[in-house]
Amino acid sequence: MPEIITLTVNPAIDIATSVERLTDTHKMRCAPARCDPGGGGINVARVVHRLGGDCMAIYLAGGPVAERLGRLLSAEGLSFVALGIEGETRENFSVTELCSHREFRFVMPGPTVSEPESQHCQDYLDALQPAPRYLVLSGSLPLGVAEDFYARVIDQAKIHGSRVVLDASGPALRVALPHAPYLIKPSLHELQQLTGRALETEAECMQAAQEIVRKGHARAVALTLGAGGAMLVTEEEVVRSGAVATSFLSTIGAGDSFVGGMVWALNRDASMREAFRYGMAAAAAALSHAGTELGSAAEIEQGYAEVSLS
Repeated sequence: MPEIITLTVNPAIDIATSVERLTDTHKMRCAPARCDPGGGGINVARVVHRLGGDCMAIYLAGGPVAERLGRLLSAEGLSFVALGIEGETRENFSVTELCSHREFRFVMPGPTVSEPESQHCQDYLDALQPAPRYLVLSGSLPLGVAEDFYARVIDQAKIHGSRVVLDASGPALRVALPHAPYLIKPSLHELQQLTGRALETEAECMQAAQEIVRKGHARAVALTLGAGGAMLVTEEEVVRSGAVATSFLSTIGAGDSFVGGMVWALNRDASMREAFRYGMAAAAAALSHAGTELGSAAEIEQGYAEVSLS
């Protein structure tokens, strides 16, 4: 069994294209589309795999889109297990307006997952032998899945000795947090939602992350701040990094790449500080590609050398 397992309960095929200008009513002739496997945990696994990590993606999927998703993952050489559901796996799409360089992202809700289907997923994870060193829970919960799903998976995984990395938002994050995942990676907006505070200054962001660690709700908080870079908060230290200089083309997959870079490094017994650098480098590599394309191992290694920490 691979040492890193990622779970995606609401995967997608991500489709990206561009037009010169977005207008209503009229037909807009698009550039050729790029299609990639998508969903939080799947993107994390793709990054870990590109870096040479021992990883497998587990996800729920159904219908013809699920078949295509499997073919895309096979083409990348990624190990995966698709747990079948009745509902149809979603497709998301993004459009870049060339005249303004603005990116518009359209995210579908995905299928409704029944309680027996989500329970089967939970049972499958619980039966993994040996248990993974790292279990990454990443992405939105589809319709029908209870808000405490991640919380229950975390409790099971910890019994088996796995370190759980959680990248979620809204109620799924709020309910899971008291169950103490090893690492969480909120964005600024997600942390604002979680705390109910504006968090307008860096000091306020740091204090909010420190409160999470101090309460024992996470061993570490890796807070991404968009163009402002990111912040790592642990019991021992606060580490800050500005955004890595790169050609900015698309935000798609940047947060997932951040998690992938960190988990890959942590599984190699890197320090949190070093893993944070790899997370920054992987995110920057994704940002430098248009549409749904992620960064390569060479780009991530190059970016790692350019990350400055304080």
